[in-house]
Amino acid sequence: MNERAPLVGVLIGSPAEMSVMQQAIAILEKLEIPHEVHAMSAPRSPDLVDEYARTAFERGLKVLIGTTGISGHLASALAARTILPVIGVPVASEQMTGEQALVVNAQMPPGVPVASVGVDAAMNAAVLAAEIVALGDPDMQKRLWRFKDDLAEGLRL
Repeated sequence: MNERAPLVGVLIGSPAEMSVMQQAIAILEKLEIPHEVHAMSAPRSPDLVDEYARTAFERGLKVLIGTTGISGHLASALAARTILPVIGVPVASEQMTGEQALVVNAQMPPGVPVASVGVDAAMNAAVLAAEIVALGDPDMQKRLWRFKDDLAEGLRL
């Protein structure tokens, strides 16, 4: 992470989810997107989650990435309290299958959307966050195009 103000918030509900969310952090770093990472639990520290989500926009964040799974539905708690786009990463665990977590993201009530990526697909959450940030950032657009070109190049024989 560099010295610029963070544009993406990465929220992890349980230390056990960190291994999955490392994918997102690595992509944000590769794309040079300023971000912040916090661990907080919607059921265990609801006031902290509420304060974070309510102040995220005024602090300059553009998008939030939160987990769904081991620690409950952090992504939905964030979406309920912010006007920023929220991307949910369904995390497979003993407590909740990845498919159950995916359904939780998809079944949000009207007016409280959570965008969802595939099970344990934190990399895709970071790419989607980058695409949102790139809408207003020509330098980010260039880095994102280069990243996508590199992905395509890796598929060529």
